[in-house]
Amino acid sequence: MLKDFFNKKRKYAKIPSERQQPVKMNDGVMTKCPECKSIVYTKELKKHDMVCISCGHHLPMTAYERINSLVEEGTFVEINTDITSRDPLSFPEYEQKLEKDRQKTKLNEAVVTGEGYIEGCPVVIGVMDQRFRMGSMGSAVGEKITRAIEQALSKQRPFIMFSASGGARMQEGVLSLMQMAKTSAALKRLDEAGLLFVSVMTHPTTGGVSASFASLGDYNLAEPAALIGFAGRRIIEQTIRQELPEDFQTAEFLLKHGQLDKVVPRQEMKETLSSILDIHGYKEK
Repeated sequence: MLKDFFNKKRKYAKIPSERQQPVKMNDGVMTKCPECKSIVYTKELKKHDMVCISCGHHLPMTAYERINSLVEEGTFVEINTDITSRDPLSFPEYEQKLEKDRQKTKLNEAVVTGEGYIEGCPVVIGVMDQRFRMGSMGSAVGEKITRAIEQALSKQRPFIMFSASGGARMQEGVLSLMQMAKTSAALKRLDEAGLLFVSVMTHPTTGGVSASFASLGDYNLAEPAALIGFAGRRIIEQTIRQELPEDFQTAEFLLKHGQLDKVVPRQEMKETLSSILDIHGYKEK
């Protein structure tokens, strides 16, 4: 039976590293949608929050693009910008790769945190950016998220977190894995204080991030077709010796099985968050 399982020709859904990325054309003036192959002016695409106007496919957003699409203009104040990764294990070429990503993204780390207002509601917000080490969570990312949660606790504000990550950062070993417990413990303190945590999972939210803070929201939301899960599809199939559904680990699959509260298209996200904040009485009078 086991031999038949491994010899059988199988179809696999795409995993994050295999997912086609939007193609920039003419020095970035045009962008080709990886889903329907439509070619769109990049400026027009950005006006629609990086959602393809032909097929509705959600293309990646940078951290600041997402913040600008949600937070009221002029109200966002970034915090903890000085926290950056080090190389505790002297991992080969890790420092060079970090520096390369800093230059490419103009970010110090894979998450941006700060305070601002969403439709009149004061919030503390964190947004991961997958361009920086695939949004992986090292000690600096975990520290920034933890301090953002502590800021929300100190100012009695709700905390909103947008996840986009390949998981824990292997170059930092156990120091990276420790961030799962640290961020979760901080959220426990937030919960004990009666404050709100809204988690929004975008493509992809995997590994140690999905197994810690990203799944602990009072509301767990996700963007359409986002890949969400801990272990990879192949590993799970080989372990349980069963073929998984085509849509396994998609946001829609998780919603169907009770692991999400709602799948929210990007252009409805601001209104949805505003409604949640209003229901919980966070709008300033």
